[in-house]
Amino acid sequence: ARRASRTFPVRHAAATPTCAIGVRPAGGLLCRENQRRQCGTQVLRPALNQLSEDEEMLRDSAAKFAQEVLSPRVLEMDKAAAMPADIVEALFEQGLMGIEVPAEYGGVGLGFTAACLAVEEIAKVDPAVAVLMDIQNTLLVTAFNRYGSAEQKERYLPRLATDTVCSFALSEPGSGSDAFALKTRAVRDGDDWVLEGGKSWISNSIEAGLFVVFANVDPTKGHRGITAFIVERENPGLKIGKKEDKLGIRASSTCELVLEGCRVPSSAVLGEVGQGYKMAIELLNEGRIGIGAQMVGLAQGAFDYALAYMVTRKQFGQSIADFQGMQFQYARAKMEIEAARVLVYNAARLKENGQPFVQEAAMAKLKASEVAQDVSSQCIDWLGGVGFTKEFLAEKYYRDSKIGTIYEGTSNIQLATIAKSIRQAYSQS
Repeated sequence: ARRASRTFPVRHAAATPTCAIGVRPAGGLLCRENQRRQCGTQVLRPALNQLSEDEEMLRDSAAKFAQEVLSPRVLEMDKAAAMPADIVEALFEQGLMGIEVPAEYGGVGLGFTAACLAVEEIAKVDPAVAVLMDIQNTLLVTAFNRYGSAEQKERYLPRLATDTVCSFALSEPGSGSDAFALKTRAVRDGDDWVLEGGKSWISNSIEAGLFVVFANVDPTKGHRGITAFIVERENPGLKIGKKEDKLGIRASSTCELVLEGCRVPSSAVLGEVGQGYKMAIELLNEGRIGIGAQMVGLAQGAFDYALAYMVTRKQFGQSIADFQGMQFQYARAKMEIEAARVLVYNAARLKENGQPFVQEAAMAKLKASEVAQDVSSQCIDWLGGVGFTKEFLAEKYYRDSKIGTIYEGTSNIQLATIAKSIRQAYSQS
């Protein structure tokens, strides 16, 4: 957050007054303006990686949890392609599932940047667990905080903070990047709505006790008929379908949803009828920053894992980390990770401060996902033959990295978003 500006007295010689930049003013207004500029340069503004005490505490707590609780079970979860219930429960106990839930509803009550920091730390150890908490925090908690009625906040936010995973059900077989081509319908029936259709690639489906489902109440209005509905897992009209057998982030469940006669009351509408498309766009813009944080964490985790091996592995009588050819490679990799991290932190701070951030979010997600793939690939090379085996974690990081350029907006979607923002800026100039 910006610090309040401070002013400092500026002294001038009585005979020949000059301003801070050494220009003799033609009049008092110019001098005062230059004084103001000088004062502005005296204000110390924090670097992007400077954190508040609360943010540091949460980051350190998440890192400790990841190392002590997750690290011993990463390979087991990846092999089983499942996330044990006790891991999910532990995430809730640590407060990692309700970071932005206000304290009065049982949450941690911190901001968006804090959530991204926690996602990054968890992703250093297991990106599959990181995406579970990322979606919960940056998409679903945000959705209820921003669009929920007072009654919905009272009812659902305590659950999201303490014991209930929520899932974001937007994508369909025919509407991936073109998300608003969705075919799921919601038909009014008295005081209820009845949902019919199917969803695909829905993360956290197995663990979720609650779903935010997007359906069109009036296809003649196109995307302006799309509305968000809150659906309980116990709803008899909701069924969890096929679970995808994925390349990476295997412990994170990704499933189809089947909606057949899924009846919900009018109070289940999240936000306003017909405003679902606007909600989805805004939420996904923010969610991209969270994915950027996940990818930065993944890249850093792979880097740390490989470097720990390289400094102990010896060839030709010295550590392979001491060969100049290797040093140049890992120096450049570290630079790329830090560049991605700065983009993510900048986008998070902009969002948190209520400033425009859409272009910055797209840049952060694009850069971080590309860096994650590049660095995790290099890490396999640095480990040599053992890096190609499943006994070592390097290949898991590599497999996990691939999803970063696909979900919550492909790389081409990010590039289109960035280009559109640039084009608009130059049109206005």
